[in-house]
Amino acid sequence: MSEFWLISAPGDKENLQALERMNTVTAKSNLSYNTKFTIPDFKVGTLDSLVGLSDELAKLDIFAESLIRRMAQSVVEVMEDAKGKVQENLLANGGLKEKMKCLKIDLTSFVTHFEWDMAKYPAKQPLVSVVDTLAKQLAQIETDLKSRTAAYNTLKTNLENLEKKSMGNLFTRTLSDIVSKEDFVLDSEYLITLLVIVPKPSYVQWQKTYESLSDMVVPRSTKLIAEDKEGGLFTVTLFRKVIDDFKTKAKENKFTVREFYYDEKEIKREREEMTRLLSDKKQQYQTSCVALKKGSSTFPDHKVKVTPLGNPDRPTAGQSDRERESEGEGEGPLLRWLKVNFSEAFIAWIHIKALRVFVESVLRYGLPVNFQAVLLQPHKKSCTKRLREVLNSVFRHLDEVAAASILDASVEIPGLQLSTQDYFPYVYFHIDLSLLD
Repeated sequence: MSEFWLISAPGDKENLQALERMNTVTAKSNLSYNTKFTIPDFKVGTLDSLVGLSDELAKLDIFAESLIRRMAQSVVEVMEDAKGKVQENLLANGGLKEKMKCLKIDLTSFVTHFEWDMAKYPAKQPLVSVVDTLAKQLAQIETDLKSRTAAYNTLKTNLENLEKKSMGNLFTRTLSDIVSKEDFVLDSEYLITLLVIVPKPSYVQWQKTYESLSDMVVPRSTKLIAEDKEGGLFTVTLFRKVIDDFKTKAKENKFTVREFYYDEKEIKREREEMTRLLSDKKQQYQTSCVALKKGSSTFPDHKVKVTPLGNPDRPTAGQSDRERESEGEGEGPLLRWLKVNFSEAFIAWIHIKALRVFVESVLRYGLPVNFQAVLLQPHKKSCTKRLREVLNSVFRHLDEVAAASILDASVEIPGLQLSTQDYFPYVYFHIDLSLLD
């Protein structure tokens, strides 16, 4: 499952024994895969400031998850011709061990082997500063995402509008990809070539009558240059001064003169615009030969899919993640940006989860700071109810009123604003990695 439960309990002897009982029961019943979730010691500040941070982090958590889901969906849209490979492009920068910083790993492995990034988010800074750094980082990514996706959507719209012009019938579609210079009499002071749409059942009638629809029609000047299900597009050459008379007689015979003037420069411009838009759209995504191979590195008890950047077989030493990412052969700029910044936003989101656990644990269990965070990955959806019952039983002693209210939803917890469905005797946060659902 791509679902995780991030919980914490006090770090005293009694509760560490409770955690061991939880591990024993969940392992024996095959309910979940459990790992320690290491969170550094932060500068706590005042309890009042922690209460404010708790609210701010809750909002930032929602925003971060929404952002990475939007970015994942953008990857789907950009990779419209290779949707089966989308998940392989939603990865996170290493962060497991120092030697693996240069690697991309799947999201599950990143979460289960989470390590706080001290360089990016120094734990020695006040918590408010750490949260502010995360908020500004995510806000900048969202701003860039809006700008880049707006440009991409404009490109798609312009291309679709051009494509629509070439998909209609002969009455409405563009003719620039149908006609050629040889179909027309050009640069003549007296003659002009018209395009006439003739219904299919009237082809014979057209051939018999077009020369007599008006005076001064050039004999044997008609030619069928295109047709669709309903009719054909014919040329006919005549003197300019009888154009209006010819149009009137043609309409009476249910022949339609298509208003069209052959302008070689305009036709060339339209063709080049279509080619450019197709090329620009394609360049936003090219099937990457980087980050599409599955690695085989493993950690004890948990498989980790690993993908070097720049070279699928071996990471290049002495380069940053962004430098290696920019060398992704065959990747377009939008896909490359989405991959890099999806990783950044996802990593920030998991750090926010860690901060929420820290803040709520201090508020719940008090000072000095002493708690143990654990990450649980339920094995199956059907296991979640039983897993919840085990947790509630093991940690019932932490809050007897809350534990009892879980069994009786009608019982209110004095002073608690959350609904009983959101509150448990232990600190609990949910992580859902089903980002494409």
